[in-house]
Formats: sequence, structure tokens, C-alpha cells
Amino acid sequence: MNRSIISKSLILPLALLSFNLSVAQDKKPMQRATTAVDKGKTDAVLMTIGNSKVTVSEFENVYHKNNTKETAGDTKSLNDYVDLFVNFKLKVKEAEEMGLDTSKAFKEELGGYRKQLAQPYLTDKDVNEKLLKETYDRLKEEVHASHILVKVSENALPKDTLDAYNKILKVRARIVKGEDFNKVAAEKGISDDPSAKDNGGDLGFFTALQMVYPFESAAYATKVGDVSMPIRTRYGYHIIKITERRKAQGEVLVAHIMVKTSPNMTKDDSLNAFKKINEIYGKLQSTSKFEDLATEFSDDKTSAKKGGELPWFSTGKMPAEFEKASFSLLNKGDYCMPMRTKYGWHIIKLIDKRGLASFDDMKNELKGKVTKDSRSQAGRASLIAKVKTDYNFKENLKTVDEFTKVLDTTLFEGRWDVSKAAALKKPMFNLNDKVYTQTDFANYISSHQSKRPKTDFKLVVMPLYKQFVEESAVAYEESHLDQKYPEFKALMQEYRDGILLFELTDEKVWSKAVKDTTGSKAYYEKNKMNYMWDERSDASVYTCANEKVAKKVRDLMKKKKSEKDIVAAVNKDSQLNLQVESRIFNKGENEFIDKNWTPGTSANILSEKDKKTVIVVTNKLLKPESKSYSDSKGMVTADYQNYLEKEWIASLKSKYPVTIDKAVLVTVK
Repeated sequence: MNRSIISKSLILPLALLSFNLSVAQDKKPMQRATTAVDKGKTDAVLMTIGNSKVTVSEFENVYHKNNTKETAGDTKSLNDYVDLFVNFKLKVKEAEEMGLDTSKAFKEELGGYRKQLAQPYLTDKDVNEKLLKETYDRLKEEVHASHILVKVSENALPKDTLDAYNKILKVRARIVKGEDFNKVAAEKGISDDPSAKDNGGDLGFFTALQMVYPFESAAYATKVGDVSMPIRTRYGYHIIKITERRKAQGEVLVAHIMVKTSPNMTKDDSLNAFKKINEIYGKLQSTSKFEDLATEFSDDKTSAKKGGELPWFSTGKMPAEFEKASFSLLNKGDYCMPMRTKYGWHIIKLIDKRGLASFDDMKNELKGKVTKDSRSQAGRASLIAKVKTDYNFKENLKTVDEFTKVLDTTLFEGRWDVSKAAALKKPMFNLNDKVYTQTDFANYISSHQSKRPKTDFKLVVMPLYKQFVEESAVAYEESHLDQKYPEFKALMQEYRDGILLFELTDEKVWSKAVKDTTGSKAYYEKNKMNYMWDERSDASVYTCANEKVAKKVRDLMKKKKSEKDIVAAVNKDSQLNLQVESRIFNKGENEFIDKNWTPGTSANILSEKDKKTVIVVTNKLLKPESKSYSDSKGMVTADYQNYLEKEWIASLKSKYPVTIDKAVLVTVK
């Protein structure tokens, strides 16, 4: 296994056991129900590794996660899995014996993963479900809106906030009285959106998840032709005018042929790009296939490999001109005339269109997007309220007022000294038996202070106290996840073992194989015949638009012209006349070279695919030979890692004897 291609985040949970990271995070407890009848069986010891015991329940917990219903219970599958499991546990055992699980670095890393894994549990799932449904319902419709923004910081002083609010109210009043929204937005000193001077605040069409949540909600709540009341977002205050609404366009699948342009292009280069896209368009209108032209000529090399095909996209995902042209195509196979975006010239072909997928089909995708969106805070707020109820939250707000007496102007400079609150030790609130004191709050303030404008101390302390309570409630809930959710406890155990395994395997196998060049080279020398080049051809393939071009190429070859000079001369009138590829080819890579596997220049070959004329110039044939160490280093390193791992597992089995109770193993379901 080559560590250079391994992502730690993919291998931690039961590394090398193909564990699916996402299994536990969206589901409720995954353990099979344990009845009184089989409780004794699941507690039975299945195997011992050294002096460590593994029960049936521990084994089954991971076995069922990593096997489908079809393979689970199959004897061969079970035995193969036991081997993998034993190897895994041997490595973990060695890591524990070495004390790797007690190191500071290990504890910090495990703590970091715990915070990540805890996130799905630290929100109200019912509220989140409503948000998902709301988001889906909004995705059914697209709104065309314009806005005016008056910037104001989220932490602005009350006076500044009020000034911003009053300013945007006055602007709204002008529009309500009859002034044109877009003209007002474009006026100097009105909108703080820098694009407003050019677009009059016009945002075009958008749908759910493309704007910040408060803005989106206001837009969807405003009728066509109306102007909303001021809406506060993290950017400031907005007023929104809805121009029109339409049913969601859905998604479109297109292919394109692109000829790049850039603002700093010379006039000649820009003209050549224009000529090239029109030449391609001309070929498309005659007999050439769109996919073939895209593959051969498109400057978007990623899509060119797929015949120009792009991923599905919806409103707001592409440049406006590209989007409009794509959705304007009516029938599959239709294509547009060359059109331009800031990236260059395009010819777009419609492959397919589809409407919005069903809620069930989109649910998982929406979950991921909503989690990253500000609307997810609604679920967190609901969870905090539940935590307060479930754990008997009580507070004494008088203790908050006392804090203002120990604060001074250093708080606004971000250097308040926590020792100034040494005398304040009263309880502020509690969650069950856990008490949070003024000392805890003082430490919280100390670690969360930053430079800020001078204001009333209460205006600083109250938001900080609210944050302190909320974060404490979430942290308290997190500390009880192991007791409340058995699957979370199991997942944490898997991450713990995975980190240990990763670090030790890295030391013993992955990094060792990369760093141990002496051992790697010795392994290569012993196994050199495993790393062979097949017979290869050092050749050039000249793809000519037609026989006339091919004749011109041959004439230039006879004059001993270089490949570069030939291309320049032949493509003087058209960039599509000649394409050349020169390199060392393996058999099977190029059909024309395969048919002319001999040194020299081939006769003209007609390409059945695109009717072009091909000339193959084979400089020489390279006989089969061993690859050098440098040429085969990647494969050698991977094989050497496998060798080191086998040797290591063998030594661990000698160090920690493994016994498996076959009678218990047959009870695994």
C-alpha cells in the first residue's frame, strides 16, 4: 500500500478493513438488538490476542458494518474478515504496548476527531428535518431579485446599527414613493454593494442555498413587484425587490467546445481564437461529430476527454451567458452558434434536461449543504433549549451584573487581566450537578477578548455570557454522548484504534518504505524481472485534415523540416489542418502505430472514425527491458511496503499469540 496515495481521514476508522466513514453519522444506534437468549453468546470470548480478549459483540459490531447482507454469514467471507481483523488488532495491541495511546499528540488528535464525529448529535434533528423540507420547497422556484445594501458590522454599536437602519429606511421610502429601484441602487453613496453601479443591484435569478439564509427567506417571502422591509444579514441591512418568479428550470447536461481567450491577449491571438471557433463551427455544420471536435480541439481539456461533456448544473452555477444559452436549447442534440463568456468562445450542445429530483433522492445532498449553511444554527439553538430542560438548567443573572464592576478599558484593547476577577467565585448557572462559576466565566472572557470599540460594558458582557452558556450546554451534551448513544461510543473506539494503527503502520511500513532507499533498491534488485517495459515505439503521429494536407506534410518531411516547422507551415491557413503527437508509445495505446510497428514512415492511413489522413513516423522500436529503479520506483515502493507489512505481521503473531474459538466463531451471524 503506497502511503503517498493514502488519506489519513479515509483509513482511520478500522483502517485496512474498508470501513465506511459515513455509516454511523446519520443513523440511530446500529447494534443489533440483543435479547436475553443471545446475550450470553455476544459476551462470549471469540479470540485472544496476547492477553487481550475480543468478544463476539465487539467483532460483530464491526463485521456487520463492513460486510453486505449478501456476504455477511458467508463462511469464506467470514474467515477472510477474521484474518483482516486479527491483523488489525495485532497492530493496535503493539501500539498500546508501546504506550502510543498515552501521548499528548494522540490525545489531541483523538479529541479533534471526537469533535467532528459529535457534530451530527449536537443539533435538533426535528428542526433540521423541517429546514430540509423548507429548502427543498424553495428549490422548486427561482426568484429574480435586486437589492440595496447598507453595510453595518454584526458587532456594531447600537448607534451605528440605528444609523444604518434609518439610512436604508429612507432609501426604501424613495422607492415606495415611485423612484426606480435599480436607478436608486446605482446612485453613488446609496448601495454598498460595489457591483450596484454597474447592475443597479440586479442579482439575476437565484434559488435556495445560493444566498445567506436571512436574505433568501426575505426574498421568498416578498411578492413580485414589492420591496421588502430592511433585512439584517452579516453584511448589513438590505432591501429587496422581487422582479419575477419562475418554476425552477431544473438541471441541464451539456457538452461544449471551448477556445480560450484572456483580457491580455494580443489582437492577433484574439482574432485567431475567433477564427478557430468559427472553423470548428463550420465543421460541425458539415459532417463532423460534436464529440470528436471537442476531443480534438477544445481548450477545456478536462471536458474534452469526455467529448466536451460537463457535469449537470442548475441556475446560478455557470456564467449567466453560458447558462442562458444552455437552457435555451430545446431538443437533445441541438447546439448554439459560437457565444462568448469571460473565459472564451463556446459552442454548446444539449445532451439532456431534467427537473428537480424528489425530496428523498436529494435528502442526503441537502443535509450536507444545510449543515454548512447559516440556517443550521436553528437546529443548534433548539438543541441548546432541550439541553437546558433535560439537565435542569438554572441561572442567577445578578452574577452577570457583578462582572461589569471588575472590567476596565483594557477589555476593549483585548488585554483584560483575568486576575481582576479573582474575588468573583459565585455560581452563575448549573446543568444538573455541574456548576459554572464566575471564575469559569472570567476565564472564558479572557480567552475570547479582542479589540473592539469602546461602549457600555454590559453590551459586551451579555453577548459573551450568552455564548458562554450556549457553548457550555453543547459541551455538556457532548460529554454525555458515549452514555446516550452506543453507536457513538463504538465509533470513537474505532477512531481510537484507527489512529494508533495509522501512526504505527506509518512508522513500520509506509514511511519506512519511502525513506529506506537502501532496502527498497535491494528489493528491486531481487525482483527486477517484475518491472519490465514491453516493446515500445518511439514515434510521431501526424493527423492530417485530408490527403492534400498529408501531401504537404510529406513534401516538408522530404525537405528535412522539423516537426515544429511542419506544424507552423501547414497550419498557417487553418489551425485544424494538422495535429502531431510525438512520444514513446506502448502497444495498444494507438491503433495506427500498432498497425505500423516497424521503423520508418508509413503510407497514408485513412481514419475510419473521422475520415482524416494519418501518417506514422516510427523513429525506432525499443526492445523489452527491465525498467530502471527510478522508472519503477512507485511500483517498487508499493510492493516493498506489502513485503514489510507481511514481515511485520508475522513478527507480531510470534509476539502476541492468537487463539480463535472456532465453536464461538460459528455463532457469528
